[in-house]
Amino acid sequence: MIYSLDNITPTRTLNLAYIVLDIVFLIVFLLLLGVKKRYATIIWSLIGGVIYFIVDYGFFHLISNSRVISFNGNESEAITALVLLWMSFSYGITNFAFIWLCLKKDKYLKEWLILIIMWWLIAPSLASFDTSNTIITYRTTTKYHYIMAILLIVGYVGLIIKNLLSKDKKINILWLMAIGISVQFAWEISLLINGIRPLNGSSIMTLIVNSLLETNLGMPYIYLIYKAFSLKYNDDLTKIMGKEDV
Repeated sequence: MIYSLDNITPTRTLNLAYIVLDIVFLIVFLLLLGVKKRYATIIWSLIGGVIYFIVDYGFFHLISNSRVISFNGNESEAITALVLLWMSFSYGITNFAFIWLCLKKDKYLKEWLILIIMWWLIAPSLASFDTSNTIITYRTTTKYHYIMAILLIVGYVGLIIKNLLSKDKKINILWLMAIGISVQFAWEISLLINGIRPLNGSSIMTLIVNSLLETNLGMPYIYLIYKAFSLKYNDDLTKIMGKEDV
């Protein structure tokens, strides 16, 4: 069988216990970042949640009508909004923290990444006791994948042109792509092996396309934001001293 982008319909089946446990994890994760004075990472992670919610609820649901969510077989606007609010901040916080910590090559990068990925892998098992509160969410992608592709191409071509024309230190574009692909792949594969994402004829295509495209498309823009911020401030929000400050 030949698969195309028309076969990509990301679907998740989870339960209420998973959401509750995940919220607890997110709070603990943000507290740990705070203890280690990763304040910029915290702010960026929360911004990630807001961005994801605007995209998922605002664009995917309200504008393109491509997002559908049901709770025990019932659909309502309130359920959709609440589930998407959690989902957006769950993956917004962890994904954007993953990216920011990788870009700054944090001293405890391995520990942070292990913590995030380990949670993605074990959370469904911890929540498996709840069998009576089933949440199903899916979205079609044919209405907007071309927009994602355009954003990805524009971003990376812009960085390539910058490297070709600039005499400054070159941007490690392959490193950016590795971060963008790996963060999406890590949680896509965790969804798949835990049965949250169904294993069917389009599973591999969904895994590949989402990993190559969805988070990766934002990496050039995230890098430019990170670069501009890191020239002036440390992660604890203290100002970096320059010649003009001496």
